[in-house]
Amino acid sequence: MILLDGKSTATAFKKELGTEAALIKIQRGRPPHLAAILVGDSGASETYIASKVRTCHEIGFDSTLIRFDNSISEKELLDRIREVNADDRIDGLIVQMPLPLHISVQKITETISPAKDVDGFHPVNTGRMVQNLPCYIAATPKGIMLMIEKYGIETAGRHCVILGRSNIVGTPMSVLMSRNSNPGNSTVTLCHSRTRNLNAHLQQADILVAALGNPEFVRSNMVKEGAVVIDVGITRIADNNAKNGYRIRGDVKFDEVAPKCSYITPVPGGVGPMTIIGLMQNTLMAAKREVTF
Repeated sequence: MILLDGKSTATAFKKELGTEAALIKIQRGRPPHLAAILVGDSGASETYIASKVRTCHEIGFDSTLIRFDNSISEKELLDRIREVNADDRIDGLIVQMPLPLHISVQKITETISPAKDVDGFHPVNTGRMVQNLPCYIAATPKGIMLMIEKYGIETAGRHCVILGRSNIVGTPMSVLMSRNSNPGNSTVTLCHSRTRNLNAHLQQADILVAALGNPEFVRSNMVKEGAVVIDVGITRIADNNAKNGYRIRGDVKFDEVAPKCSYITPVPGGVGPMTIIGLMQNTLMAAKREVTF
């Protein structure tokens, strides 16, 4: 069993990103610039944003963190997004989810300029992804594909089963793994809450991507020998014995499943660091104007 180490893989990509950022700064007088909007004070959101800002600084990107209280109106937030869209000094923009219930996620997503949508959630980018056109691919699927490529995992002709159909992970992964590219060229089954005989589908997977959001759902009897298992899940489980009062668990019961795998990601330290690399690569593409609309 080989551990798909997202931390060490991300470190290698950071060096490459840092080199390109320094070159861009020489060429145009400033490095790539990522802006992030954070609404409220969710502990998880604070952690995610902090890691993104920290990575920007590590690799020489500029970053701007824009904070708002939960009480901000939808109109105020939309207006601020439009201001960032119009700011030529900012290359990429993300809005950290979740948002307060009175704010429409769809409106927020569609208001971000596709050219600055480095999270890859805008309908224009998702549509271009489906057609295999230049676009910003959602950061988590992009990070997973980078990891698969880095480890030299064969995907062509293999059966990839994806557990979860979200627009953030499951659905884009199904497109990326099935299209004519490397990595890719897999036969894909997309499973979800209405899938019948779920275990039978999972047991057929040469490559299993678990993105359900249900901690330790995948057990050893659901996975065949030699499978590649990529665990996207990240859930905080209360634990009074832990320093922070919680522990992080993935969608896969690691200790049970790992002995059966050829490759497996840990949680934490697997997909998470590569998601940030996907975001940074998108921001670099935006700074280089590699995607035109």
